[in-house]
Amino acid sequence: MTLFRLDASIRVEGSASREIADLVEQEWLAAHPGDQVERRHIGVDVLPADAWGHAVGAGFVPPEQHTAEQANAVKLATTLTDELVNADAVLLAVPLYNWGVSQHFKTWFDLIMTDPRVRAPEGLIPGKPVVLATVRGGAYGPGTPKHGWDYSTPYLHRMLTEQWGATLTVVERELTLAGVNPALDPLRDLASQLHQQALSAAVEAGRAFGVPPTA
Repeated sequence: MTLFRLDASIRVEGSASREIADLVEQEWLAAHPGDQVERRHIGVDVLPADAWGHAVGAGFVPPEQHTAEQANAVKLATTLTDELVNADAVLLAVPLYNWGVSQHFKTWFDLIMTDPRVRAPEGLIPGKPVVLATVRGGAYGPGTPKHGWDYSTPYLHRMLTEQWGATLTVVERELTLAGVNPALDPLRDLASQLHQQALSAAVEAGRAFGVPPTA
């Protein structure tokens, strides 16, 4: 079996989303020893920002008339879609940036959306197990000043499940900037609790990841 892992954080060391994804991956490998993990870190190995526009433009002309930029963009979109479709399970580590998904993830998603396979009635990856590890620097729950400002998690949930047909598990952590941003210092104890809860949830999600449901 193959696990495809995508990291969208601009950090490697100290990345909160990566910490959660690492635990999920460890549990996957413990249950699937010797299996393969395919990786792509789009926060570090950044996809070309203009590739999506070229891929969209390529859809309006015959392949033999594609420019070099269009041909390269179509090839990249096909590769990204292959990585997703060919995997048995998918692990996405996507932090909240400026109240939305990062430009890196949006480029990745938009390129895949140019692939003809996304038009399948059942979705691109119907029923495929996907774990989304997502983190937020502040607090966005009910009663907080920023309640409703997380425009990333609802978007990802809708697109992964309703658009692509995935079976989704979300592991999330808030207040990752407590101890970094002085304004969040009064919430450091709560942040520590949420951190531990997220790590426990990651282990649990990893253990259930890719395990067929019992009848």
